[in-house]
Amino acid sequence: MNYPDFNPASPNTPLSDAELQQLDELLASLPSEAAMNIEGMDGYLSGLWLLPGVLERLGTAQWLPLVWGGDGEEAAPFPSQRQRKNTTVLVLRHLQALACQWRDDPEQWEPIFSVAEGDERDWVDARDWCTGFLQATDLAAEDWEPLWDDPAIGPLLVPIALLGGEAQDGNEAADLDDPEVVDSLSRSVPAAVLALLERRSGA
Repeated sequence: MNYPDFNPASPNTPLSDAELQQLDELLASLPSEAAMNIEGMDGYLSGLWLLPGVLERLGTAQWLPLVWGGDGEEAAPFPSQRQRKNTTVLVLRHLQALACQWRDDPEQWEPIFSVAEGDERDWVDARDWCTGFLQATDLAAEDWEPLWDDPAIGPLLVPIALLGGEAQDGNEAADLDDPEVVDSLSRSVPAAVLALLERRSGA
């Protein structure tokens, strides 16, 4: 399949809430169990963009189809080539919106996490986001390896690894059945992303 390359100079047209929901529902309807939901996709695109040059080196055909679980025969898993094209456009628009948000106003960036409203507090769950993020790091493992070992960045990445189901450097697996643990780890994830952004800007 031929896919358009990501163009950082393309217009910034963030997805509306309705378009995000539409994309989430579309991904959920696909037959592949490996298809991401909108939270996983947001984490995945974040992980791809945070290291300079990774997207360009991989090429769109290598990273993009993983959003919907990979390409099969002909238009599978999509019922039509048109739907595949529309999905591609939505994903690339979201990636560009992330890039522009981080460039222009990173402090106002909000990741797409699951949030359950409680009587006294909201409960944040970034597990799907972190799983997507780790899929991105797996695609560029050699690029990410120095960051996991970096004394400044590595500890900030530990919550992402734990929420994504991977313990790092002897860290014990977290009790992800405990909503307090999940909430606490999830709320620390944005700090890791902002630290990576700062590092990227200085690269």
